[in-house]
Amino acid sequence: MPIERGLARTGAGYIHYRTAGSGQAVMLFHINQQSSALMIELITALAPHCRPIAIDYPSHGDSDHVAQQPSINDYARWATEVMDALGVRRAVAMGEAMGAAVATAMAGDFPQRVDKVVLMNCPFSTEPGRLGAHARELQEGLRPADATGFPLTRTLDFVLAKDARAAPLHPDQSWMDRSNQAQIEAGRDRWQAMTALAAFDMAAALRRIACPTLLLSGEHFYYDTYRPDVLALVPDIRAEVVPGGRLGMSWEHAETIAARTVAFLG
Repeated sequence: MPIERGLARTGAGYIHYRTAGSGQAVMLFHINQQSSALMIELITALAPHCRPIAIDYPSHGDSDHVAQQPSINDYARWATEVMDALGVRRAVAMGEAMGAAVATAMAGDFPQRVDKVVLMNCPFSTEPGRLGAHARELQEGLRPADATGFPLTRTLDFVLAKDARAAPLHPDQSWMDRSNQAQIEAGRDRWQAMTALAAFDMAAALRRIACPTLLLSGEHFYYDTYRPDVLALVPDIRAEVVPGGRLGMSWEHAETIAARTVAFLG
């Protein structure tokens, strides 16, 4: 099934999206410092059953750049503006890692627009300041840059040796190429999303989700130890573990993710 691409005019300028299929709309939100290009496999797997719509955050992918530091709630608001531009009234909010935070904020801020939520590898920790510390770890050598702060490309060997936990369990060159391209597209703005995530009160946001929620956790995701805490915060939630999954499982395990999502959507 062909994937269509387009630009939606929003308060953050033009936001680029990829979509396919028809029926129930599913808004897809990508991980930090990436773009909707990393969702191509998941879009393809979901499209026979629903209408996935994967966006590039402002300053990412082919979306316009924004000079100000956005919040997670800003990303959620802009996502609803993409829905407006596409004539979508209600949707499922679905995202991985950073994208799970955007889906959570969207469900809490715009409950009238969200039917269900799917959180993949939810970035929640009970350790105060853990997300901020993680951001500093990434900036201090794991995401290399030139003297001006513009990102440098990485090799698979570099990732496997120094940053394996922030990659799929079995990354290949296709994933590496898309990851490098997304870094270049975001440029010096690539830390906007991570900065927003570090400042986001995930616990408070999870408590605001009132609709049915599915938590999909990769077996090897580094925040999976906090899965019971996430379950305690959301009133109507069920959890499933994806065998062999780690960060990036929406790309590496797209068929499994799609099957479990379709079953959840009913």
